[in-house]
Amino acid sequence: MGRILLVCRLAVRDLRHRPASAALLLLAIATAATTLTLGLALQGTTSRPYDTTRAATAGPDVVAQVIPPGPSASPPADVGALEQLTRVSGVDGHSGPYPFTFAALRAGGHQAGALVEGRDQGMASVDQPDLIQGSWIRPGAVVIERAFADALGVHAGDRVTLNGRSFVVSGVAVTAAIPPYPDICFFGCDLSTTALSGTEPGLIWLTQADARSLATAAEPLNYVLNLKLANPADANAFVNAYESAHPAMSAPFLISWQAMSAEDGRLVSNEERVLTIGSWLLGLLAIASVAVLVGGRMAELTRRVGLLKAVGSTPSLVATVLLAEHLVLALVAAGIGLLAGWLCAPLLTNPGAGLIGVPGAPPITLDTIGLVVAVALGVAVAATFIPAVRAARTSTVRALADSARAPRRRAWLVAISSRLPVPLLLGLRFAARRPRRMVLSVATIAITATGIVAVLMVHARSDQSLGAGSGLDNPQNDRLNQVLLVISVALLVRAAVNAILITWATMLDARHSSALARALGATPQQVTIGLSSAQVLPALIGALLGIPGGIGLVAAVGHGETLTIPPSWWLIVTVLAITAGVAAITMVPAWLGTRHPAAEILQSELA
Repeated sequence: MGRILLVCRLAVRDLRHRPASAALLLLAIATAATTLTLGLALQGTTSRPYDTTRAATAGPDVVAQVIPPGPSASPPADVGALEQLTRVSGVDGHSGPYPFTFAALRAGGHQAGALVEGRDQGMASVDQPDLIQGSWIRPGAVVIERAFADALGVHAGDRVTLNGRSFVVSGVAVTAAIPPYPDICFFGCDLSTTALSGTEPGLIWLTQADARSLATAAEPLNYVLNLKLANPADANAFVNAYESAHPAMSAPFLISWQAMSAEDGRLVSNEERVLTIGSWLLGLLAIASVAVLVGGRMAELTRRVGLLKAVGSTPSLVATVLLAEHLVLALVAAGIGLLAGWLCAPLLTNPGAGLIGVPGAPPITLDTIGLVVAVALGVAVAATFIPAVRAARTSTVRALADSARAPRRRAWLVAISSRLPVPLLLGLRFAARRPRRMVLSVATIAITATGIVAVLMVHARSDQSLGAGSGLDNPQNDRLNQVLLVISVALLVRAAVNAILITWATMLDARHSSALARALGATPQQVTIGLSSAQVLPALIGALLGIPGGIGLVAAVGHGETLTIPPSWWLIVTVLAITAGVAAITMVPAWLGTRHPAAEILQSELA
């Protein structure tokens, strides 16, 4: 009990004497814990808004559609195949078949494609879209799916044109029978047609007579049928059984409500995937932060370690004290991260305009708490263990002397640096004295650049997607961009803090050699630039490594989707901006390290 009390008292006293480093460590681990909590908390929340929308709209259990094999001169779509589905065992109700086609849309200054579905003016028993604004369809009037209406900027009472014909917007509604804009081509669309002009279409309902009148030779009528099953849970089995019995390409295409629920929840699922990956990136930066903090503090605590060992402390006690204070901070940071993640999760679980309701604050399960706490503790242990063991193994005499560590002399380094300007000479030697610290700096910038390049790729994809030609925004890309932006800002802040910490640690480690250089004629400005330049080369290497890292990250998140590489000048500016940013933010701690007189530093080293 006395040993535990001693460890606790020493750890608390150390934290009280160094509040700044403790706060930075707390921030580093709490940031990673928050993003990990968000990613874990979003699991299982994607289906709730779809279930609410399905209940409000009498959503179908299975949707079936047939498409004609060619233009209108070819045989028409086989509506009889859909009607036969209504008599299959297990089907308890239906609505349709309803005709639909594709038309060119103009609305609010935008030009886009639209899937126009003909419906009855009366209420349907299966799939009756729920009105958010206005009233249901009538001749000459249309109802627009809400996510599509938001992208167009139109409301009830506005006018739109379809294939050149003017219609009034009588209402705005949502449905569970088809994924919301921009994913209604989940069923499959030919985006090369004149009506779509390469843009993702949105869904519009109108009377059957108006829908039939919009069909053309290039865009003939298709048909869709909504089915209600006696047992909705069997929807997937029903679809699989039908496809096995009807393998022909001309057979109706069926999709279950479970598949549509997964597609409707893709917005939150993508956020969940990005947040999980971002949390691991921030976790790696947190390990780097803790490692730098511990390494830098060891330069200040060497004499204290010697005193502890001189009064009888064992090497294991010294290591335990260092580990204990960081494990306590990790536990506090995990608690902060869990609370912050739980509070922020509702901001990300909003399913968008295509569904009704929001999931609300997701529950934080014991599994989530356990994983977040384990990761926080793992970060602290991974970064603290090696420095703690090194401190414990340091001899008592050497620790009490706390003398400057002589650098290793390398012939090639001396030959290269002797021909460089004084600031670069000093910078190269500062960096070469601690190769592991330089590798850590490279890894820190590479992780940050990976996140930034991933954001640029998402933006590049957005520019080439549905909004490029029509001026429409992709709500999914917009939300994903926001999440990526938050993670990128967090990565940049962590990278900036790490760069400052590494510069400060380098300055402490090189205080004797830099003072000696000043005594031999180097100016404080030259030493400052040298300390800063010691971080510039690792930053350049890390920024370059971040380009393939970002491409690989997007490829992993995209699950085989086509990659969109941003313009070369975007990547060049990113590399230069990161390098320049590191050079700028490291000048301050480097300048602070040169404020003490060289004679005072040299005298303290010789004392």
